[in-house]
Amino acid sequence: MAKETKRKVLIVEDDEAMAVALRDGFTYEGYEVAMATDGATGLERASEEGADLMILDVMLPKMTGLDVCKKLRGAGNDIPIIMLTARGQEIDKILGLKFGADDYVTKPFSFMELMARAEAVLRRYEASGGNGRPPRQVESYEFGDVAIDFTHHEASKDGEPIELSPREFRLMEYFIRHRGEVVTREQLLDSVWEYDHIPFTRTVDTHMAKLRKKIEDVPGDPKWIVTVHRLGYKFTG
Repeated sequence: MAKETKRKVLIVEDDEAMAVALRDGFTYEGYEVAMATDGATGLERASEEGADLMILDVMLPKMTGLDVCKKLRGAGNDIPIIMLTARGQEIDKILGLKFGADDYVTKPFSFMELMARAEAVLRRYEASGGNGRPPRQVESYEFGDVAIDFTHHEASKDGEPIELSPREFRLMEYFIRHRGEVVTREQLLDSVWEYDHIPFTRTVDTHMAKLRKKIEDVPGDPKWIVTVHRLGYKFTG
């Protein structure tokens, strides 16, 4: 079995206590961690380290986090960035997002909040195909006796038309692009519903039940979209 590659996070923070806490937290969560204590070094390492995520403080020596973000985006580097701002720095939040940050967290914050935001940012980034590009659209796909034409929004089973809702088409396209992978309910909410941190994952289960009735021979014993206990779903087509 191939060894799973660790995600790598680059933490750019000049407050030593905060930097150590973030390093320990991400290490505990299984990340490889790279560090920088000023903006100039952070900018350099963002180009060299090959990190999957950047945690970037706004107030830094040598170069502010806002300038780091602006320079990275100007150079075409689209590493996902979460900015850390101090309470009351509303203008920094606005500028950070304007300059291309993906999210921000206001100090003081809990590590679990930061971790949840990091995972959401990474899910969106990976669902987009990386590099900030939208995923290549699936035009048509067939599995078993089901055929789906995404261009014309048509579907059939055993040669007979079936009606899929716009969201069901989006669900099927997402599953097809991630076939063979376990997809969590949170990933589906982020990518198909475009919700963040929404607790109503039963919404996904309700839609999955309706979709299975349309594409499965035995909806109660699905062949194509199977439930992975405690994790989510997997498309096997």
